[in-house]
Amino acid sequence: MKLTSLIISDLKEVAIPEKAEFFPRFFKTGKGQYGEGDVFLGVKVPEQRKIAKTYWKDIKPSELQELIHSTYHEVRLTGIFMLVLKFEKSKSSVEKGKWVDFYLKNKSGVNNWDLVDSSAFQILGAWLYDKNRDLLFELAKSNNLWDQRISIISTFYFIKRNDFETTLQLAEILLNHPHDLIHKAVGWMLREVGNRDIDIAREFVLKHIDKMPRTMLRYAIEKYEEEERKMILSL
Repeated sequence: MKLTSLIISDLKEVAIPEKAEFFPRFFKTGKGQYGEGDVFLGVKVPEQRKIAKTYWKDIKPSELQELIHSTYHEVRLTGIFMLVLKFEKSKSSVEKGKWVDFYLKNKSGVNNWDLVDSSAFQILGAWLYDKNRDLLFELAKSNNLWDQRISIISTFYFIKRNDFETTLQLAEILLNHPHDLIHKAVGWMLREVGNRDIDIAREFVLKHIDKMPRTMLRYAIEKYEEEERKMILSL
């Protein structure tokens, strides 16, 4: 049996029919919604991670590409988990660079928020930390929702290392974005900045409060003291 077929077979074995019914609603797969047309097996994330850890060493790039472009959401995510492992376990910068190129060439399969959030900062953020970050600004200014989410979520790697400038620059670019998923992503990253330096995060929030979408604002100030949070929301 082909390795990809074996992986899909393993995923189907642990699929839960009730989850297969629930996930399409949760991931907004209806007509005109962000996940329109996505198909689910009904596999929980821990099971996908377990399967990814079983096969990541043996899978070839062509097989990994096949998984990441699968019709099934969980097959794509399992492929993403394997790709992250491939990148993280690479022993040289050259090898890591090849996996980054692979990620960028196949990012059309990274087409839902959980797929982005499970790969962007782990691969692209980690790679760009000590390099030119122009690519993130190109992605932020694209017309593709998932590219734009990749751009801001990639900076989580920087934030974890107390490097906030790129996050704040991208947040400014995405401030007037029309989609709720970008509002949530930017708000989340601003909250993470605030977890490490409340003064920097607060300054950004207060500077842009008149333009900031409500969802973004609520995410950004979620961890503030209750009194301050209520005060900011009343402005």
